[in-house]
Amino acid sequence: MAPASSSASTVYRARRVLAIKPFRRLWGVTFLCSTADWLTLLGLTGYVTKLTETYMAQNFAFTGVVLTLLLPGLIFAPLGGLLADRFDRRKVMAIADLTRCALLLSIAIVGSPLWLFAANFMVGFASTMWIPAKDSAVPNLLRRRDQVETANQLGLVMTYGFAVVAGAGSYALITVLPQLLSLPEGATGEFGIAKFVVICTGLLYLLSALIIATRIPELSLRNVHETSETSEAPETPEAGKLSEAGADGGTTAQPAAQQAGFVEMIKDGFRYVRSTKLVRGLLVGMVGAFAAGGAVVGSSKPYSASLLAGDSAFGMMFVCVFAGLASGMAAAPRLAHRLPHDRLFGIAIIFAGLALVAVALAPHLVVALSAVTLVGACAGVAFLTGVTIIGTQVEDAIRGRINAIYQSLMKIILGGSIAVVPLLIGLVRPRSISVFGNQVVIDGTRPVLLGGGVLAALVGVVAYRLMDSRRAEPIMVDLRNALRRRPRRANGLLIAIEGTTAADTAAQAAKLALWLRRHVTQPIALATDPALDDKRLTSILTNASLTGARARALAAAAVRADIVERDVRPALDSGGIVVMERFADSSLAHLSAVAGLDTEELEGLADWATDRLRPDVTLLLDADPGTDGRISSQDHWRIKGLLTEMAAAAPDRYLVVDADGTPDDVGQRVLRVIEPALARKGIRRVEVAEGPAEEQAEAGQKEDVS
Repeated sequence: MAPASSSASTVYRARRVLAIKPFRRLWGVTFLCSTADWLTLLGLTGYVTKLTETYMAQNFAFTGVVLTLLLPGLIFAPLGGLLADRFDRRKVMAIADLTRCALLLSIAIVGSPLWLFAANFMVGFASTMWIPAKDSAVPNLLRRRDQVETANQLGLVMTYGFAVVAGAGSYALITVLPQLLSLPEGATGEFGIAKFVVICTGLLYLLSALIIATRIPELSLRNVHETSETSEAPETPEAGKLSEAGADGGTTAQPAAQQAGFVEMIKDGFRYVRSTKLVRGLLVGMVGAFAAGGAVVGSSKPYSASLLAGDSAFGMMFVCVFAGLASGMAAAPRLAHRLPHDRLFGIAIIFAGLALVAVALAPHLVVALSAVTLVGACAGVAFLTGVTIIGTQVEDAIRGRINAIYQSLMKIILGGSIAVVPLLIGLVRPRSISVFGNQVVIDGTRPVLLGGGVLAALVGVVAYRLMDSRRAEPIMVDLRNALRRRPRRANGLLIAIEGTTAADTAAQAAKLALWLRRHVTQPIALATDPALDDKRLTSILTNASLTGARARALAAAAVRADIVERDVRPALDSGGIVVMERFADSSLAHLSAVAGLDTEELEGLADWATDRLRPDVTLLLDADPGTDGRISSQDHWRIKGLLTEMAAAAPDRYLVVDADGTPDDVGQRVLRVIEPALARKGIRRVEVAEGPAEEQAEAGQKEDVS
């Protein structure tokens, strides 16, 4: 069942997560460290250019700063994940921040280009230790597992949004301080402002370390939430073997396999990836996603020139990519409400590849910018979905290593794509052609982007097939639900029996459930309409003295919502078949025809109560209305007319059955129409032998959904 928070507004979900004090403090720490990360890049670049003299040396120095900062993430990422899984994450983060502070202060003191590169490499190493520990600790700070997606969303917004602005703004402000203060030229010395930026960056890391060590003891917690079950997750030495030990203000659960060696734990991480299709598909998919992103970034400059749009197009493409990333991350939670994460991830990568193909074929700047925005949006959805899958479906004991592998793979693919793309572009000689009256330069960017798009789409298909846990449910059904803004469907099959009289629907629902138990392998559950004689509804109406039609409708909707949320959804999610007598349509028609309530209002109430859940198959028992002392014959005919209109409006979902005759005759007609419907859903008929005594017991008993 989709969590209720997924359908709530983004602001509401963010407020609920930020109301958790430990996470709110960690979010502030993320802001400090991310701002410091951007200042480190800008500050060291400015500092090293002052330490070198020639133009060529300055360009090489800039490249050296970038490489020495990123290289540790490519080499030591598994070690960072290992530390996050084996040791107290709060201590790992605090030590990493203190290390970064000391190294940056030493750079300002020593003032040597060689030491700057060496210390910057170690700063990158400390960052590689810090990031997996932080990412692995986030789920344990939250109240519920379904808040992980929103928490990741807030973290990414802080890292690539607020922190970028704060870092760039702080650097600009510090460097312009001499002019603002009207200081004479040379008053700060040759390296004064550059050193001051580096020192300020180090102090930000120091402040982060103090907050982590003294204000967020909850970072030491482990396995706060029950581990999600994955269909193919193997046993790991750490999983399920936890011992508790006290830690400043909280209980810390540590893996019992603490004595396992580093090499063995690294092997366990890769063994987990190799044997878990979900995680393997996740990592395979990221190859396509970041290859597409790297192709866009690496070819953006010559591609903008091929559109004959000038340097402004280059800047506009970067704006569109990041705008797309932001919009994709913002839209991911709502899309996840309509599509399961394992399907959403692969589909997002496939669409990113197709959008990149559109970029390669774009004849005009407007088309190119639109397609680039779509590439960024799909990449944003895929990245946030991937981080959420790790946070919610990977065991806490191994989450740090998976996070580290994920982050390192991202850097390797993205960095490698950016480095290789210019070389591939240079292999093709530019040619100018006319497309719809527009001059377009066909150079190496076009085949590179086209190849990257095709590769991303193919890898997305592979990832989808590895991760998809719902092979029996057609993907087109999910896509239609997403386009119609409907919640995602469950794994199982929901069959509703609708009709004008309760006796007919009750008898046929019981007969169908009995037949299904004997002829299909899926678990079968039988549910009843809460508007009939459900004990909960009777209790509500009696104790609250509800007699009005609207009050009764609201009470029935409340009980129906409870049945769907507590019983029907879990049964469907487990792959079962639920036969529900009078799911919603009969009650809606009854209240509209007899009580005179507005049909559209009742439909909205039913949608809210069921979270827009719809039966896969609705059997409408079409019979002449019988006699019922409580309802007039005219009302019976009115109810039948409304049900007939509903069936005509949704012919793909309704199966109309002639219900005149004996219950056994009607039951045979129901079976004749339901068997082909089950076959279309991929449910095969098998024979399950049962004794007469068991058959009689089932026939005379109506079960609640279990």
